[in-house]
Amino acid sequence: MKRAIVIGLGIFGYNVARDLFENGFDVVVVDKNKDAIQKMKNYSTKAILADGTDKEVMDEIGVQEDDVAIISFGEDLAAATLITLHLKQMRVKNIIVKAPNEEHKMILEKVGATDVIIPEMDVAKKISKSLISPNVMDYIPLSEDYMIIELAPPNSFLGKTIAELQLRSKHNIEVIAVRDVLSDAIHMVPAADFVVKDGEVLVVVGKEKDIRKIK
Repeated sequence: MKRAIVIGLGIFGYNVARDLFENGFDVVVVDKNKDAIQKMKNYSTKAILADGTDKEVMDEIGVQEDDVAIISFGEDLAAATLITLHLKQMRVKNIIVKAPNEEHKMILEKVGATDVIIPEMDVAKKISKSLISPNVMDYIPLSEDYMIIELAPPNSFLGKTIAELQLRSKHNIEVIAVRDVLSDAIHMVPAADFVVKDGEVLVVVGKEKDIRKIK
């Protein structure tokens, strides 16, 4: 069973820990707030009342290389940096840290965080994307230029095959899947003769500027 060590039980840490536990993870939570620990009793394998920056606590937990460590200390950069360093020294391969801004992100990456999340920025981007391109259902950034997007097809796409749309040659966009909105069924890598129908969304990969042209 995959084990996650969640250090810091603010809104972000609490929800991540609970979701992982409800989906079968072995979840160990650490926080020095008694009320926060009490709330996690039913949503964790083990809830520890302690200072998460204390390396001895990590030693007692027996943190392993293959554990997933999730750190959420709000804007306390010193605490987040210290525990990231401890976990890096313990050779933990997957260290995910919540940060309030890009400056903190850069520092945390330098000291060993494998993934730094800025929730407010991610939500802001999703909201702005939905306003800029109303038919974009969801997106996953791959790099500064490329992304995977769920795109509600324009009316002009309906009834046409993937080949007829010529998305690759005309727009530099690749359709990697089609999802049926009602059944949630996924057609992976649809064939050239696949017909796009109403009630389906296209999962495409490409540059944002190219995707925006067909919105």
